[in-house]
Amino acid sequence: MPMSSKLALLTVALIGSLGSAAPRLRLSTTTSTENSGLLGLLLPPFEKKCGCQVDVIAVGTGKALKLGEAGDVDVVLVHARALEDRFVADGFGVNRRDVMYNDFVIIGPERDPAGIRHARTAADAFQRIALAQLPFISRGDESGTHEKELEIWRTAGITPQGRWYRSVGQGMGEAIIMATEMRGYTMSDRELTSSSNTARRS
Repeated sequence: MPMSSKLALLTVALIGSLGSAAPRLRLSTTTSTENSGLLGLLLPPFEKKCGCQVDVIAVGTGKALKLGEAGDVDVVLVHARALEDRFVADGFGVNRRDVMYNDFVIIGPERDPAGIRHARTAADAFQRIALAQLPFISRGDESGTHEKELEIWRTAGITPQGRWYRSVGQGMGEAIIMATEMRGYTMSDRELTSSSNTARRS
């Protein structure tokens, strides 16, 4: 059951590090974007054309934006529109741009004991999982995927809690492994189609 979300780019108003003899651009981005291999393709020609080196810090969306707020990075590439808009409105970023889109999917055991393959919406799928009290692994890490998950629980009118709901504070790979081991469900982004960029205001 795919759901989409746009990713945005925000740029720092003044990048102090670019005035040095060996200019460096600091980029915080999502672990999914880094793991996809996309940056490995895009950064070398960018660095050659612009004559700078890009230092990548791969974390969840929430942490990536906090690095921007603290002035520790120049550009943020993330996927959580509400957080991005707040980042700009609070004066931390400028020049927000949609650069790609991101799909989210709910994944679970092949036999699908909650019957989510028959759900009409993501909220319906979450309601079925909660009603059946089947294991659901939440990243719980303030990532864009975690923010999207919480949005769907709100739409479903459910506050997830109890032994069936596990907020693990881990990345996507770890959450998927845990869901697989527990024969439960989780929500994942589809890595090769996503990313948003935001630059920090200094």
